[in-house]
Amino acid sequence: MTIIAAIDDFREAARRRLPRFLFDYADGGALGEHTMRRNVADLQDVAIRQRVLQDVASIDLSTRWFAQTVPLPVALGPVGIGGMFRRRGEVQAARAAARHGIPFTLSTVAICSLEEVRAGAPDVNLWFQLYIVRDRGFMRELIARAKAQGATALVFTVDMPTPGIRHRDLHSGMSGPGGPARRALQAMGKPGWAWDVGLRGRPHQLGNLLPVLGRDSGMNDYIGWLADNFDPGIRWRDLDWLREAWDGPLIIKGILDPVDARDAAAYGAQGLIVSNHGGRQLDGVPSVARALPAIADAVGDRMTLFADGGVRSGLDVVRMLALGAQGVLLGRAWLWALAAEGEEGVDRLLSMLEKEMRVVMTLAGCNRVTAIDRTILAESLTYHEERLT
Repeated sequence: MTIIAAIDDFREAARRRLPRFLFDYADGGALGEHTMRRNVADLQDVAIRQRVLQDVASIDLSTRWFAQTVPLPVALGPVGIGGMFRRRGEVQAARAAARHGIPFTLSTVAICSLEEVRAGAPDVNLWFQLYIVRDRGFMRELIARAKAQGATALVFTVDMPTPGIRHRDLHSGMSGPGGPARRALQAMGKPGWAWDVGLRGRPHQLGNLLPVLGRDSGMNDYIGWLADNFDPGIRWRDLDWLREAWDGPLIIKGILDPVDARDAAAYGAQGLIVSNHGGRQLDGVPSVARALPAIADAVGDRMTLFADGGVRSGLDVVRMLALGAQGVLLGRAWLWALAAEGEEGVDRLLSMLEKEMRVVMTLAGCNRVTAIDRTILAESLTYHEERLT
């Protein structure tokens, strides 16, 4: 039995329970996976000042995003095919998010549709993630469906004009020759997953894409659709239609460069997510911890900044906030918790992060999330600017 004390324990429990093709899909990155590893290592290298006698009897973890108060500066980020990790997994994760009062971001390529998530988690603060695809009419339809289901923010992913090269997916059978047969054999070796998801979790379809893929579609159609439908020719000036279709908060996801951040601000986005797609797109780019401070300096006074990539604890959440983010999106962390223990696991993960943040802030002498900035870092600001930018 795996004792769950930290996010890495959820990862190990997920590894034991999942077929290899699914675990490697979640766990892997692009090419040699150097950027994926640096996301974790560089963030863990950020040191916090320990302070004493600072009156930290009361810790306030709340903050405000887009005129809404959230009790914890964390949201569940978009993850493709989350419903393959637990039966109707996106609904389970959304219910856990709702109990903690934080947003849940549904991916365009989720197993559960917008309508299913809203029906299963009626109280969740629902954000919807949209990819850049060639069919603008279908994108408008997805935005209209998100609005109809009460989505409060649109997360527009811009760092995926083409899928990255992920060697693990070829090795595991997630893609490439013989994929369906290899996946079936792996599923037979994981009877708990096979019963919960393989049999009882059907249909294994992309709920939001059924209008274009059809009701007879499956996992093979998912891989093909990703490769065939992303649009590498799009530019900022091509996005006027997006603003016409969506009048709520717009968050641009996948920014690593201050120039792109300024372009996002000039376009009129209210938020952006500093992200390298969890190291799953282009290997060899900066980690999020290295990219974040310069972007915060460039646009932090004009936009709500979020970050994702490498967060493995409440301490890491505080580190991201200190480097300039106003909120953190979780990806692999909630997916591992979902795979390990379902809705209860995501619930436990969020409670763990909250407890860890309270301990870190208490020992750092900081009693409000909104007061976390670079002054709580152990080294001087100049040192961190030289190291992390």
